[in-house]
Amino acid sequence: MRYDLVIFDNDGVLVDSEPISNRLLAGYLTELGHPTSYEDSIRDYMGSAMHRIHDLVWERTGQRLPERFDDVFHGRVFAAFERELEPVAGAVGVLEKLAADGVPYCVASSGSHERIRVGHRKTGLDRWFDEGRIFSSQDVGRGKPAPDLFLYAAGRMGVAPERCVVIEDSPLGVQAAVAAGGWMCTGSRP
Repeated sequence: MRYDLVIFDNDGVLVDSEPISNRLLAGYLTELGHPTSYEDSIRDYMGSAMHRIHDLVWERTGQRLPERFDDVFHGRVFAAFERELEPVAGAVGVLEKLAADGVPYCVASSGSHERIRVGHRKTGLDRWFDEGRIFSSQDVGRGKPAPDLFLYAAGRMGVAPERCVVIEDSPLGVQAAVAAGGWMCTGSRP
């Protein structure tokens, strides 16, 4: 079956950011008095929007994260991206093939627009994604595992969800893809 649109998750699928982000998130939460291992961070937060971190900490501890939590965390992540971030092996080849074959594609990420752009600039993937191909959980009311982001991306690209294939690496993303009615391929590498 040929699909009319390929929707990529970003973190862990196009850019190898998951180890960096989860290491920093675990460290920062622990620093704030919420002991979190790297494995805890992957299990509980990978693939989710920032509001999920706030919600889970509140549910588990009855404490709110600091008002500047997102800004401090993103500052640390972006600095680490500048030092360490690489594209996922094979991502460029997949994008080259899709472009050569005229297959429409986009990215739909739980990360912010800024996070997507910082990662793409650092890894050179920005040449493959103009503004019309970048969708973030910031564009919709609910992030993954809700289907809203994938439905929004498909709608903006003018493709019915059942004509989309989603490339995801997180359980929350897979849940969102299934709920959106699109077909999906899972795995940490394209």
